[in-house]
Amino acid sequence: MQSNPIKTIFTGCMVVAIAIATNGCDKDKNDARPQDNSRIPQVLTDNFNLTVMNTVVLRTHMKNELLKSGPYTLFAPSDEAFNKAGYGTVTAILGASQQLIDGMANYHVMPGLYDLQKMPFLFNQEIKSFSGKLFVTRWVKGQDTIITVNGSRLLSSGISASNGYVQVIDRVLEPYRHEQVGNAVAGEKSLTLFYHALRVAGMIPLLEGAGPLTVYAPANDAMKAYGYPTLETIEATDPAILRNMLRYHIAADRRFVNDYILSTGSGSATTQGMINNNSVKVTLVPDPQQPGNFTGITLRGTGNTADVKLVRRDIIAGNGVLHITDQVLRINQ
Repeated sequence: MQSNPIKTIFTGCMVVAIAIATNGCDKDKNDARPQDNSRIPQVLTDNFNLTVMNTVVLRTHMKNELLKSGPYTLFAPSDEAFNKAGYGTVTAILGASQQLIDGMANYHVMPGLYDLQKMPFLFNQEIKSFSGKLFVTRWVKGQDTIITVNGSRLLSSGISASNGYVQVIDRVLEPYRHEQVGNAVAGEKSLTLFYHALRVAGMIPLLEGAGPLTVYAPANDAMKAYGYPTLETIEATDPAILRNMLRYHIAADRRFVNDYILSTGSGSATTQGMINNNSVKVTLVPDPQQPGNFTGITLRGTGNTADVKLVRRDIIAGNGVLHITDQVLRINQ
């Protein structure tokens, strides 16, 4: 029996028409689906105070990572924070090396949701970013609950995105680079004399231990003024004398500058015990713009006649924190 060609053609046309109609309906249905414009990159784009961090994300693989379902927590330094760190404009970020920007992006993004307002009232609780450890403190100061990340103040406790949180902080976090604080000291060009003293004194193993430790390291100029102008001078010194001096620069604790600001009572001074069983006086530096607030600390050993200032602060390592000072902490005058 022969088939009717006209019927066959008509049937084929009907199949094609139905397929086109069906595909057209599916396409219309797809086009009608709402787009997710509230993921973290869009939140950054929409926030006028986060333009520099937005540029950091756009320059790195984090642009695509943060468009995924996540969830993620992004610690976003404000534009003012970037300005203080030497990246005052988007142009500065565009001109920086790719390696530096990649490290910055990886360190500021956490896989997972971290609602910092629900963390315990403790100092330096460890969390992990894409590239290393961070330390969160939640504490009560007066009538306020203060939260810090690596000593950086939390300004906004959670801008919600559909795939996580954006937490705004007041300083750019220095990427985690060293597992041991001894390596952090060795990596600073301004600390060659202090590091050599640690080696001659046999104290490097201490800085490579589990910790936590906080090291207040005098810069080279401070070591020279104290009487150690060269490596040879240090090598000629009795290791026991060096150990006595160096142990007054190390605390058996992890202490960021803001930890002192939070833990100091109603006054503006406290003490820090060192591993030589002596204490250093810590005085809070008032904020001239905001009476009652503080911007930093000075130190004074029992033998110092002037305040010891921090040249750099809050350099993080896996087992501690490094601060660089402008004077040696003196036990005796």
